[in-house]
Amino acid sequence: MRTSSQSWRQFCLHGLFVQNLGIAVGCMAVVALLNIGHNARVQAMSIFKGMGSDLLVCSIQPPQGNYTNPPPAVTILNATLLHQTLPNIVSAAPIISMNMDVRLKAHTLNISVVGTNAELARVLDLDLSMGRFVSRFDAHNTYAVLGAKVQSEWRSAGISANVGDWVQVGDYLFEIIGVLKKKGSTPLVPVSPDEAIFLPVESMQRIVPNPQISAVVARHPDSRTLDSEALHLQQWLSTQFPGFDVNVQIPHQLIDGMAQQSRMFSWLLSGLGGISLLVGGIGVMNVMVMNISERRREIGVRMALGARPKDIARLFLLEAVVLATAGAFAGATLGLTASWIFVHYSGWQSFTLSAISLPLGIGSAIVTGLFFGLSPAINASRMSPIKALLDE
Repeated sequence: MRTSSQSWRQFCLHGLFVQNLGIAVGCMAVVALLNIGHNARVQAMSIFKGMGSDLLVCSIQPPQGNYTNPPPAVTILNATLLHQTLPNIVSAAPIISMNMDVRLKAHTLNISVVGTNAELARVLDLDLSMGRFVSRFDAHNTYAVLGAKVQSEWRSAGISANVGDWVQVGDYLFEIIGVLKKKGSTPLVPVSPDEAIFLPVESMQRIVPNPQISAVVARHPDSRTLDSEALHLQQWLSTQFPGFDVNVQIPHQLIDGMAQQSRMFSWLLSGLGGISLLVGGIGVMNVMVMNISERRREIGVRMALGARPKDIARLFLLEAVVLATAGAFAGATLGLTASWIFVHYSGWQSFTLSAISLPLGIGSAIVTGLFFGLSPAINASRMSPIKALLDE
């Protein structure tokens, strides 16, 4: 009989471990998924916010399907007229981009050659590690500015690319007058400053027969009137590029859309964690039923000594809450650790804690333990003292 009782106690202890494990896994899932979703949102938002909330990106494309009679190419953007017509646009730069072979000291790279004006540095917030950017006085000069990655690629091949060196683009030699600092890619902008070489927009006519401006990037400092200014810019560009399709994109609209999608994604992940908690809660109820079956005589003794039914119910509810709390804190610790490891090895920015992850994870785990422990506790309180004392 003693051996059977010991085996039953060991079985109940194992059940308590399973109960805590179920709650811990559910809480871990909620905390980990919420923090991973939060850090994914922060990473994505940081990329787009790096563009600034006052950036306007205008794409200029020939009309779809018009191959027999294409509109004439437009190679120059009249920035002076643009500022006179739209004085709220503080800076604007055209972009003519194409991939070409660029040669320096017998070593050739196939990189993006971009024709632009002096205002691009202010629009994209470009900094230089040496030299200067192209200016409005360089229209008829063969000058070039290198991106950081272009310079590093030539240096990795054992070739120095510094201010004063000459690079061959097409049939022309261009003097390097500056090298940009590393900037990183900018979503929506059709060129990556690190991987390009910049020329005065007028110089593109030397190396390409009919260069066509494919985009215009601009800055407008007042975010409150950004939408209306984008419409005015689109209308003005349509007059300057007749026959072309002009589209204006505003990064802050994408940022708002991404934020909303990320919130929905986070709640979806929370729902998946909630399913894990539901499974853990069912485990709590099963273990509580086994625990009450083992302690029937104890319940009978307590009732015989004067314990009221609500005292018995409170006792088992308290046990369920204590066990659920222990599992919740263990799961929260494991969830934070798992999400930190995921963020670290994903190469994202530094880990940031989601404000709702711990309250929601721990709170939902405790509520789950309380809810699923309620029915066994009520059944225990309704037990007959005589039957409980006679139980073997």
